Amino acid sequence: MLRHGLSPAQVCAFRRNYERLIGGERGLLSSRDIQPVTELPRLEALPYNDSQDNGDLLNRLAVLKLNGGLGTSMGLRGPKSLLMLREGYTFLDILVRQVLHYRRDWGVRCPLILMNSFHTSEGTRFHLSRYPELAAQCVPLELLQSRAPKVMEDDYSAAVWRENPELEWCPPGHGDVYFSLYHTGILKCLRDAGFQYIYLSNIDNLGAVIDARILRYMRDNEVDFLMEVAVRCAMDRKGGHLARYRDGKLVLRESAMCPPEELEEFQDIERYSFFNTNSLWVNIASLCRLLELHGGLFELPLIVNRKTIDPRNPKSSRVIQLETAMGAAISLFPRAQALVVPRQRFAPVKTAADLIALRSDAYELTDDYQIRLIPTRQTPPLVEVDQNVKYVGDIERLMPYGVPSLKDCQRLHIAGPVQFGRRVRCQNQVCIEKDTPYTVPDDSLLG
Repeated sequence: MLRHGLSPAQVCAFRRNYERLIGGERGLLSSRDIQPVTELPRLEALPYNDSQDNGDLLNRLAVLKLNGGLGTSMGLRGPKSLLMLREGYTFLDILVRQVLHYRRDWGVRCPLILMNSFHTSEGTRFHLSRYPELAAQCVPLELLQSRAPKVMEDDYSAAVWRENPELEWCPPGHGDVYFSLYHTGILKCLRDAGFQYIYLSNIDNLGAVIDARILRYMRDNEVDFLMEVAVRCAMDRKGGHLARYRDGKLVLRESAMCPPEELEEFQDIERYSFFNTNSLWVNIASLCRLLELHGGLFELPLIVNRKTIDPRNPKSSRVIQLETAMGAAISLFPRAQALVVPRQRFAPVKTAADLIALRSDAYELTDDYQIRLIPTRQTPPLVEVDQNVKYVGDIERLMPYGVPSLKDCQRLHIAGPVQFGRRVRCQNQVCIEKDTPYTVPDDSLLG
């Protein structure tokens, strides 16, 4: 790590997690040690307020987006944030234009910080060069995440992969964000400049936008740390959930933290009703105090993530990635809360099906650069595609003339060698399953 230019503090952070691993820690959290969360406040119940108070609060808010992921799962070779979404805009373009809108139309400072990984830094910085006005802020645009060696699963030695030495390294999970903010001095700079809150979320979650009601709730109730959660449904069974320790403190339990024998109970969405959207609001002064108390490094629950060293090669060596999650810090703050938000605030683009829905006319790009469902829809269309539609290029082969109209469609199911013609409209329920090549004719109305 030192030879590759990492700091002694970064080495110390990895060493602490590595010693926890070889000491036998697996980061497991049994249901015997926790209890379900039943009642939480809801965003819809918080009052709107268009007073000057909003402007004062928003002027004390900084925005941080996690931008460390590559788009390999969708066939990309660079930062996922550079994926083209619609109207010629990428995730990054939409985010930047949102922030510039906040600054111009709301009259607030709104510094933007992008937490890049060593994979995404160069491509992101190059793309941002087209927005020189964005850099007019008191802190750097980039917060470079640390990196850590992958560990061989069989003997815990440092992973070696001569075919591509870059694959010997991994980001240490987004729990690294607090360490990185502290040790780069960015957190102190924000505090000294009068900022009181920081909003952290994933760059691919298009529903994660600023809402002044949440800031007012935090201030009025003296909340140090607030996690946005949503109600779990069937599609969320395998994801992490919110719970409480027996002493009442909130805790985030990820799937990798569940003992294998408790997996069925872990996936019970009636018992564990809320999941973390990974959108967090944190009081900066409280975060500074807590980090100073812990010597600049939170000891968050360890996530032992087992993978192959080459994600594209399932036969490559088995490795362990030592990670932490930023939402796990909810257990450390004495005045932490969770807030139930509508599902619309959790709109990540993880699959080709997500991208098809987002590019359709069921969504609109607003004047303030938010992508939202059109007013006539309450829920997004359910798009289902087979395993042959996985990458962005597959979408373009399936829909060479653009995504069909889905504004009146509830479900679109596609399987087999199908191709859509021009100006196709789908309504209600549409199911197309073909064993031989089939082209949907131009101007078709399906459903």
